Amino acid sequence: MHLFRTKSVERAIAETQQEEQGGAQHVLVRTLNAWDLAVMGVAVAVGAGIFSIGAQAAAFHAGPAVILSFLIAGLVCGAAVMCYAEFASMIPVAGSAYTFTYTTIGEVVAWVIGWDLILEMLMAGSVVSKYWGVYLNDFMHSMGWNFSTNMSIGSIHFDVAPMIVVGFFTVLLVIGTKISARVDGVLTIVKIAIVAFVVIVGFMYIKWSNFTPFIPPQQPADSVPGSITAGLGQPLWQWATGLTPSMYGIPGIISGAALVFFAFLGFDVVATASEETKDPRRNIPRGIGLGMLLITIMYMAVAFVTTGMVSYKQLAQSPAPSLATGFELVGANWAAKIISFGIVIGLTTVVMVLLLGLTRVIFAMSRDGLLPERLATVGKRGTPVGLQIAAGVVVAAFASFLDVSVLSDMVNIGTLSAFALVAISIPIMRRKRPELHRTFTMPGNPWLPIVIAIADVALMFNLSVLTWLRFLVWLAIGFAIYFGYSYKHSKLNALPLE
Repeated sequence: MHLFRTKSVERAIAETQQEEQGGAQHVLVRTLNAWDLAVMGVAVAVGAGIFSIGAQAAAFHAGPAVILSFLIAGLVCGAAVMCYAEFASMIPVAGSAYTFTYTTIGEVVAWVIGWDLILEMLMAGSVVSKYWGVYLNDFMHSMGWNFSTNMSIGSIHFDVAPMIVVGFFTVLLVIGTKISARVDGVLTIVKIAIVAFVVIVGFMYIKWSNFTPFIPPQQPADSVPGSITAGLGQPLWQWATGLTPSMYGIPGIISGAALVFFAFLGFDVVATASEETKDPRRNIPRGIGLGMLLITIMYMAVAFVTTGMVSYKQLAQSPAPSLATGFELVGANWAAKIISFGIVIGLTTVVMVLLLGLTRVIFAMSRDGLLPERLATVGKRGTPVGLQIAAGVVVAAFASFLDVSVLSDMVNIGTLSAFALVAISIPIMRRKRPELHRTFTMPGNPWLPIVIAIADVALMFNLSVLTWLRFLVWLAIGFAIYFGYSYKHSKLNALPLE
């Protein structure tokens, strides 16, 4: 069937070296190195979430054992990263999981993954931009500055802050990916320094009694006010089996891992920059691996400090538990200003990488004809100027004018589905094309990739029922577009069958 027709690796690579007739280029420029990619991963994964997501998972899912939740999520993501690294070493092409599945499983599956990636990065970019403005205003107010970025024209209320941050990075990305990476690198170093400072200071307030019990006994979810793990907020597997919604215990550690998986989103985005990386077969595995290690260490350190400063029971009593909550409860209110500044810096770098990832996925899908091909045209500087500007305008408009609220779970389910399909693609590609040169190979083939895929699916089933409902609606819209436009315009399906 044409639906499962695959693109050859040779064709995918050749497309990165061609110029279309009429002078319109569809080729990106290679300017990034391994350190640029590692910094990019840290930049997108370490945002406001590092100061809040661990506290939320501790309060309503795992207690102090949230440290294990991060470890589990890190191991699953790290294993998936190795699968990405093998594909990137073979196919250094824009599109990440979309391109990998296109060359392995087939077009319709690649479309689903690409469609999911667009959802993740578009909505995540809008939400992060929105909250950048919120935290910027909070920081200014904490410093005693009477200024607000919220404005009104008649009955229309909007925030200019998202326009500023999205506009700034859109201009940088249009000028060139390398200069954007350098600015991102400087801000990321500042962000890491702030995280390190907060962890060191927080360590001084740790009470070891707060780690007891390390794994709290399992209990009904509705026994804790503020818990969102009941009703449509309960994990899908609990709803499907009819079990009473619960939290803590071993199930809490697993559902906590599914929640904090959001922390590792960055590597899916980093892989979209494969086509702009120098010596990609060497630099992509190194860059992704180094970034993964840095992020796992930082998240576990913050989770350790958060649960050590105050009891998880105290965190559960807060309407929005965070690391700042911990400092407030121990009387160190001064830390809130530093954390607020850290969040502003952290979210700044996240915006840049999400804008980059969003356009590169659309670029790859457009070059294949699944979306209008004109979106894949690059300018004199080797960047997709029109697409980058259009994406920036949409993200800024969503963030500035709409009341954007999207659960991190919605991003997680798309990421996990992509990870599972990339993992299962490893043994398929090994069998189909064993002769292809691989500078990095995933160990334990075929069993380890299969185990990784199963682990990804298991984490998906620990996401909420509401997340799954939203995911199914998004997939239905995607299939309507695919069969209404993409299938007819696909360049691959226009070729004669071999």
